Amino acid sequence: MKNWMFVVFCSVIGTTFGQVSFGDVVGNVYEPGKKQPIYGARLIIQDQGKKYQASTDADGRFRITSIPSGEYFMSIIYKEDTMTGIRTNIPLEGYFNAGDIEFEGKAGVKTFNTITINSGDRIKIGYGEMPAPELSAKEIKQSANKFDVKKLASTMTTDVRMTADGDLVFRGARKGDMIYMIDGIKANEVFNVPSVAIGRMKVYAGALPAKYGDTLGGVIIVETKSYFDLYREWSMDNE
Repeated sequence: MKNWMFVVFCSVIGTTFGQVSFGDVVGNVYEPGKKQPIYGARLIIQDQGKKYQASTDADGRFRITSIPSGEYFMSIIYKEDTMTGIRTNIPLEGYFNAGDIEFEGKAGVKTFNTITINSGDRIKIGYGEMPAPELSAKEIKQSANKFDVKKLASTMTTDVRMTADGDLVFRGARKGDMIYMIDGIKANEVFNVPSVAIGRMKVYAGALPAKYGDTLGGVIIVETKSYFDLYREWSMDNE
């Protein structure tokens, strides 16, 4: 009986922390020094033996879809030449805009479009179904509020505030009218999740995606780190 309960417990834990959020990479590839689009270039992101890729169209545009959120290096292959070391940061349920990339083989020039705002913490606005503030693991680590998920959420957008009794209120909604999504599992309350275990955090404070339609307030998405997140982080820092 004890062994059976242990197996069930392990299965629940694996389900809870095995959820993965995905995002996309979009951008344009051009000939160096001019706005001449490159057709047929291959864009590749490799992660743990898996390969995510796409090709540019006649206008030089590309979109690589369904990539687990996190930081990666992207490569471009065109006419037997390769451009490497293009950093990407895939958000939760959104897309990273790599901007206009000038292909110059192994020593390419790249420009990125990144939107940032300052509100105590450094918060990036991710692209996706709607603009929503998001924090990465590194940004959470540097935050003075890293030990409290609710305080973190209240500093990410002015549409969320914390009451004196520690509850969160989303603008236009009643107190407590919200949900948490922790590794894809819905919850009405968040317990003490160690800050070192959080890989990404995102807040929807309005115009919620349809899949979160059972609340009129907002959604706080917390994704914990996996072994692969730690390995990718180590790889990026040691490149």
